[in-house]
Amino acid sequence: MSGPGKTTRVGAVKQITSHSNPIVKEIKGLIAQRKHRTQAGLFVAEGLKLATDALEAGWDIRYLAIGPDARDNPIAQQAAASAKARGALILEVNTAILSAMTRKDNPQMVVGVYEQRTQSLASIRPEEATTWVALDRVRDPGNLGTIIRTADAVGASGVILVGDCTDPFAVETVRATMGSLFHVPLVKTTREAFLDFAAKWPGSVVGTHLEGSVDYRKAEYGEPVLLLMGNEQQGLDAPMTSACNTLIRIPQVGQADSLNLAVATGITLYEIRRPYLEL
Repeated sequence: MSGPGKTTRVGAVKQITSHSNPIVKEIKGLIAQRKHRTQAGLFVAEGLKLATDALEAGWDIRYLAIGPDARDNPIAQQAAASAKARGALILEVNTAILSAMTRKDNPQMVVGVYEQRTQSLASIRPEEATTWVALDRVRDPGNLGTIIRTADAVGASGVILVGDCTDPFAVETVRATMGSLFHVPLVKTTREAFLDFAAKWPGSVVGTHLEGSVDYRKAEYGEPVLLLMGNEQQGLDAPMTSACNTLIRIPQVGQADSLNLAVATGITLYEIRRPYLEL
């Protein structure tokens, strides 16, 4: 936004034909290593749909690389114009450069680089929330991306990443969100800070547990709901379990000893949000 003392950054267009170009190397580094994403505060999202979603949601964009197939695509051209108007550098590249950037033989026609966006626990207003999902040490990027997508689908207030979680801005996670990353608030926090936060939560603090005493379909979900989901291998440990005022279980009749984390989260979220989904 322009105003007194501020300047509006104007984007530009740059053609890149060399694999050794510093921007190509930068994007490869952002895809390959979390430490590069963290240090730069940037991440990569591949594909025209994600580019459109990010721009419509107002996320800050640094680069938008467009390949040959995008140059005759009106939606891609509109995305490039919008990105340029917001100060992004538009990179016109060939398919070989796109492949080098993404390390894929068949890359998407558009690759965007965006500024990361997370919130603090202090930004959460329980009185304005209905359902927040807290994930304790989630490890799998596909699980995390699917949960973010499901949270978006049911209209949850946001997702809290507790402790040492997988990177929400890894390309695998971003892809699994199918664009929901750009619509669901994300909070990152330590376990200690989260436990203190949960102790002061004014509504239901619900956890799924194999030893839960309440069927998830019969539980009372008093709003606002804080849903805790545990690590894929260990579930909720003792401190996180103690933070809950309700432990629920999802009945099983087969031989599986547990459900996939994303599936269990989805089942529970749809039950919690059922009154809204029936409207």
